[in-house]
Formats: sequence, C-alpha cells, structure tokens
Amino acid sequence: MPAELPPVGAAFLLTQLGTHAAMKFAERVSALDLTPPQVGVLRMIAGQPGLSQQNLAERLGMLPSKVVAFVDELEGRSLVTRTRSTRDRRVYELTLTEEGTELMAEIRSVAAEHEADFCRALTPDEHAQLRALLTRVAESHDLTPGVHPGYRIIR
Repeated sequence: MPAELPPVGAAFLLTQLGTHAAMKFAERVSALDLTPPQVGVLRMIAGQPGLSQQNLAERLGMLPSKVVAFVDELEGRSLVTRTRSTRDRRVYELTLTEEGTELMAEIRSVAAEHEADFCRALTPDEHAQLRALLTRVAESHDLTPGVHPGYRIIR
C-alpha cells in the first residue's frame, strides 16, 4: 500500500495557483497580441504618465537596456510615446498613445474577466478576504505592490 502523502502547504498552493493563473492570463492577453510583461509595462506607464525609462526600470527591477527594448517594441506598435523631458534633456518620459489608452481599456476588461473566472469558487466576501490576506503576505515579503517579481529575471 502506498504511503500517504504529506499535506500540501500554503506556499505550494500559491505556487501552483500562481503558475496556473499566469498561464491563463498569458493565453487571454495573447488574443490582444501582448505578453504579460508587455501588459505590466503598459500598466505601469498608464498609472504614471511621464514616467522615465530609468524609473520604470527601477520600479520593475529590470535592466534599463531591457526596458528600452520593451519600449522600442511598444513604441513601434504606436502604443507608447517617448519624449524628452523638459526638465532634463537626457531623460525620456513615457506616455500611452490614444491607441495605447484604448488597448489598456481592453486589458482591464480581460484582467477583470480573468479575476472573476479565477476566483469563481469564492463568494464576494471570500474574494475580498483572500485579497486582503494575500496582500498582507506580499507586504511581509517586501514585494512591490502591483509588480510581478518575474521582471527581475528578464535580463
């Protein structure tokens, strides 16, 4: 008779669910011809219009050269504009174009659908409680709110 498996811990469940959620989200945003990292960059720029490339790299924990590559691609798709700062001509400020802003609305819709589908087993109160608990755990590990730690490995 096989030995009984030990109970699965919360860290394993978070990893299992996080990986599943990331894969499903990637599928959803691929319909918009985007990758999750591109969505994260667009989201950060949308939340802080005029953010410099350097500050974006710092916030995401990415190498500046990788941020430049992301911005080049998004600018090439007419989703982001890069303009020289009036305060410091060495700095480029990032903003979404009209197309980028429209795409962000679609991203928000896809993200809301993803969230609802992912948490469909929970009541609204349970969902709020889960978010509060996970936020507390994330804060206890000094994770930057709203920034996926996977950006640090995009080198």
